Amino acid sequence: MRSIRGRGRKVVVGPKSSWESVAGWYGGYMGKEGGDFQRDLIFPGALRLLAPKKDGHYLDLACGQGVFAKLLAPKAFKVDGLDASPSLIDQAKRIAPKNVRFTVDDATNFSHLFPPNSLDGIVCNLAIQNIDPLTLVFSEAARALKPDGVLVITMNHPAFRQPRQSGWGWDEERKLQYRRVDKYMTDYEMPIIAHPGSAPEEKTYSYHRPLSMYVTELAKYGFVIEALEEWVSNKVSDSGPKAKAENVARKEIPLFLGLRARKMN
Repeated sequence: MRSIRGRGRKVVVGPKSSWESVAGWYGGYMGKEGGDFQRDLIFPGALRLLAPKKDGHYLDLACGQGVFAKLLAPKAFKVDGLDASPSLIDQAKRIAPKNVRFTVDDATNFSHLFPPNSLDGIVCNLAIQNIDPLTLVFSEAARALKPDGVLVITMNHPAFRQPRQSGWGWDEERKLQYRRVDKYMTDYEMPIIAHPGSAPEEKTYSYHRPLSMYVTELAKYGFVIEALEEWVSNKVSDSGPKAKAENVARKEIPLFLGLRARKMN
């Protein structure tokens, strides 16, 4: 465990929960608008599911360097962004609109930052799969959200993109590209090496959970899932002998899942 400074207090964050060690690489990858999938699929989908109100107060949980919070800012009265990486929060503050506040803190222990039942919505983009334990994220969200507030989560699709336990295959006889899944029901932790060749010691951690675990944990804290969307790749293969099969597979196998859960009490 290590300590970071967050809003005048010492915050204890597990080393697996923070992307501080890869903040430089991640900041460069995301740039000012996000990576291709974030810009074209994830962020528009998250905004649609959130349906922000102009007078609303929203939290971008595990916000990285604040690209989504910046997109959300014109559509809301107030936006907070929270991340465990001081370096990413420093980057976020450089692009912060006036109605956005960024804080270094822990996604499993953040409700103390807000009055109980005060937030209109929380968004967690492509980060829930990197946070453990899951149950604390949802319990904290339930404390901070208003009754009828929403929690929007986007993630790598848990049924098709299990870390190191899924991948593309080619059926030569049928001339089809298929998705192979080797493990689904068992939840597990997987270290992900950010730079295999140059810096094998720099790792992030991914946590696979079956979809039923997300539903069960959300229900435990008074959430009801009212929308679920599955998003396919928007990339297109325009050459090569497998291009047609690749494009068919892209349309059939979703890469990402987005859901909106509403706090009912």
